[in-house]
Amino acid sequence: MKKYNLAVIGAGVVGIEMLRVLKQRKFPINNLKVFARSAREINVDGDTYSVESITSECFDGIDIALFAGTEGEKGAAVTYAAEAVKRGAVVIDNGADFRMDKNVPLVVPEVNAADVKKHKGIIANPNCSTVQMVVALNPIHKKVGIKRIIVTTLQASSGAGKGAVEQLKEEINLIVQGGFNNLQVGALNKAMPQQLAYNCFPHIGSFVKGDYTNEEWKLVDETHKIMHAPKIKITATTVRVPVRTGHSESIYIETVKPITVAGIKKLLTKAPGVVLIDDVRSNLYPMPKDSEGKDETFVGRIRQDAFNKKGFWLWVVADNLRKGAATNAVQIAEVLIS
Repeated sequence: MKKYNLAVIGAGVVGIEMLRVLKQRKFPINNLKVFARSAREINVDGDTYSVESITSECFDGIDIALFAGTEGEKGAAVTYAAEAVKRGAVVIDNGADFRMDKNVPLVVPEVNAADVKKHKGIIANPNCSTVQMVVALNPIHKKVGIKRIIVTTLQASSGAGKGAVEQLKEEINLIVQGGFNNLQVGALNKAMPQQLAYNCFPHIGSFVKGDYTNEEWKLVDETHKIMHAPKIKITATTVRVPVRTGHSESIYIETVKPITVAGIKKLLTKAPGVVLIDDVRSNLYPMPKDSEGKDETFVGRIRQDAFNKKGFWLWVVADNLRKGAATNAVQIAEVLIS
């Protein structure tokens, strides 16, 4: 088996998860480099990695460069992706900078793996909330068509990075130690715009067109691109919730052709990357705590709209750091080498 020279760019929560996933999935690696803004050593599950300061010359001899990406700001790929491609690497970027570039394929392997072939050096990894939604909905769309999607996301703190996870932890500790008033005097890590402990707020990203956030527009634009279905009417509300890891989504769909709940369940049982957990009599349904550390997209609470025979609700959960980021990027790399 041929082995490849890989680089992981970024040593934050997603970069660390990429290193973990590469090892767990036994990706054929000849040489592995880790680059970030500053040199240091990191430990991942007992393995020590030497992180090198990133420069253009770092990409000499690299076959595949996995950019961990940063939501909400320009990522390292803006500076270094073109240089990496120039030096012979294929870039897989987890950031938002290239997703809607018409010359860059946006890929979820369970949905549009063939688009990898269209790359010109850069392949984009979608937003975490988009990934799990299209994995769950694409089998339904392929069978009966979907004409409308209404989605509310409940997104974990880790989706906003390490600082947001620390903010949630600090807030909980302060409340436990001295009540809610203690939040007013504590020196908090303010990675998020509002208190998250014992709270939730409908604000992820920046408010843009129509007073939707850019996170909400990502669900629209990225879904259209990945599923090659620009006519689907999509609207979204994205909410930050006091969960460490694991995004949940309440999704309403309206299909083009008739289908039953049993028919949807049959489709999803056979769908790649999907695990159906739907036994409400036994209180079984997907929850973020059970998705953490796993690569699948979990679906449950499937039910028909009482007033619309073509309307259905689904509850969709996935680990945002794995399937929503690191695992999907590594899966793209697996498709690339295959």
